Amino acid sequence: MAPESLPIPEVSGAPVAAPTRPVRVLHIITRMIVGGAQENTLLSCALIDRDRFPSEILCGPETGSEGSLHDDCRRSAVTTHFEPALRRSIHPWRDFVALERLTRFILRGRYDIVHTHSSKAGVLGRIAARRARTPVVVHTVHGWPFSQEESFVHRALWVNLERFCAGLADAIVVVGSADREKGLELGIGRPDQYHLIRSGIDVEHYRGASIDRGQVRSRLGLPPGAFVVGSVGRLSPQKAPLDLLGAFEPVARARPDAHLVLVGDGPDRPAVEAAVRQSNLGERVHLAGLRRDVPAMMSAFDVFALASHWEGLPRVLPQAMAAGLPIVASRANGVPDAVVNGENGWLVDIGDVAGMSRRLLELSQDPSGARRMGERGRERVEEFSARRMVDQLTVLYRRLVLWKEAPAARTEGQAVQEPPARVA
Repeated sequence: MAPESLPIPEVSGAPVAAPTRPVRVLHIITRMIVGGAQENTLLSCALIDRDRFPSEILCGPETGSEGSLHDDCRRSAVTTHFEPALRRSIHPWRDFVALERLTRFILRGRYDIVHTHSSKAGVLGRIAARRARTPVVVHTVHGWPFSQEESFVHRALWVNLERFCAGLADAIVVVGSADREKGLELGIGRPDQYHLIRSGIDVEHYRGASIDRGQVRSRLGLPPGAFVVGSVGRLSPQKAPLDLLGAFEPVARARPDAHLVLVGDGPDRPAVEAAVRQSNLGERVHLAGLRRDVPAMMSAFDVFALASHWEGLPRVLPQAMAAGLPIVASRANGVPDAVVNGENGWLVDIGDVAGMSRRLLELSQDPSGARRMGERGRERVEEFSARRMVDQLTVLYRRLVLWKEAPAARTEGQAVQEPPARVA
């Protein structure tokens, strides 16, 4: 019998007693680039009570054009270790070396909890943690590593790896409820293993009270009165920037004052640049590249758009909500957790370029309605705060550690410290 799941989405019941000693936590993630899973991991280490749960990060060395959070880790005083063999691409020999080195590292560190993230590090990290006899193993799914668009072989490989590795984890954290449903549908883990802890953001950082919208628009080359559709994300097949560009073209034809701003970089950038040239919208589409001033970028937008084909819970959506922006997004996995259709934005089917275009045009023609949607997003954004995420993570850690350290109570079916929580 495993400890039962945290309520979804609220943590309820009496506070869980803290372990009587510091609980050492190691987070393992493939890359600390600028991205949602990586920012989630950094905030989890930086904001948790470090006296009770001292937390460290182990990652691979890769950064590249997508930016690095290594300096952010140093500024936050989060100890970060680098494993040269831990890389994103699959390479059997190098992956075997990484597994051996991870196992030895965990053994030397005598960690109480190993918390893995995403696909590659999730597989190697969970196996290494069990080989090292780590007491508690937690895995966070920041979106499953497979989609319907990928080959049967690729999908089958990852589904079977996730099924196997689910049995090595004491808890599986999902950042969006759809990932729990998909995982169970595919036979990955048991219902009692899953815990919903939404990926949190620094809400105040995105409210934008001190940002001069006019100055930001001027820096981006946007006219003061333009209708601006903006998006922030990796230029990759997952985020489908070409779909968004296709949705913007009819908006640009109908609205001579319409502009599109894409913040981010990635492997699809050459294809996006070629499509912009072909559409003759070079002066209306702005590729802002990788930026660290995302709150300022969002202050220049009138609408936030996201055309992703698959996701966990995209952190840019709560960020857009905190900035008071109406949202038009595809119904990819965890997106409906943030966007309530007709309330704080509009949802369209994945790949529905024409539907996204229609919704963008509607918002451009109804500024007061767009403002109301933005305000509704602001009203519920605290649900996605980093503080709330870390509080829930703390409760989960405490329950798992106490459950592991009370075998007699567990065998007899007694409650450990408090009645176990149930899934709401």
